[in-house]
Amino acid sequence: MKFIKNHLMFIFPLMAILLGIEFYLVFDRTTDSYEKGLKEGYSMLVVTKKPMELSALKALNKHISTSEKIKRENIVSEIAKGVSKNSSKEILAALPYFYNVGLDSYLHTSGLEKIKMDLEADTNIKKVETFGSSYSSAYRLFSFIKFTLKLFIVFMGVVSLFLIIKQMEIWKYAHKQRMQVMEIFGAPLMLRSGVLFKVAIADAFIATILTSVVFLYVKFQWAANSGIDIMVQNQEELFRLTDMAILLGSALLLVIIAVYSVVFTSKGVQE
Repeated sequence: MKFIKNHLMFIFPLMAILLGIEFYLVFDRTTDSYEKGLKEGYSMLVVTKKPMELSALKALNKHISTSEKIKRENIVSEIAKGVSKNSSKEILAALPYFYNVGLDSYLHTSGLEKIKMDLEADTNIKKVETFGSSYSSAYRLFSFIKFTLKLFIVFMGVVSLFLIIKQMEIWKYAHKQRMQVMEIFGAPLMLRSGVLFKVAIADAFIATILTSVVFLYVKFQWAANSGIDIMVQNQEELFRLTDMAILLGSALLLVIIAVYSVVFTSKGVQE
């Protein structure tokens, strides 16, 4: 029972770190999709004196990717109801040209201001409306969520790493005599630490498998039945086979750090 307890006390903190890493990978992939949706759903209004091609707009700023001309006839039909045809034509002739301009990425609000300045520097452009207030609110909320999640993952990772190192110290004490005898006979550090590496690497594989099972369940069972749109739409992003390799690599790296951080203090233990 004590044997199982000792292993679980190593596996659970390691799983906590791996869960944090996988949450970050999933969040990064799903937010990429969300950012794409925000980018595609956003456009700024550009008012020009004369018709303007997309290539001319792109020449002013590299982040401009699309432009859609707004039909002036539709605007006139709304503002000139009950007005004679001739008056409508005069209004149409006096109207400037309107374009919905899309961007190639989801930019910081300072990036929007830079685009606005670049466009307004052109004499053919009368006005640029970025709708900065609503865009800024969405961007700040999105950035805050990303920052909070990263901070939480880092904090959880640091705490879990200390727990792993503490458990490794317990194993070091348990195998102290064996390690001391091997040192007396001149065994190198790697050989003396072999028993710690074997146990820790085995637990790293177990932690990786358990973490993968959790996310496979989330992907194929929970997400499909959750009814949460963002989960259903991004179900394929919730876990990839390449994630298992990333998790295993991370687990092994953490194991190596934990073992060496403990083994290099073995001299104090012997004394």
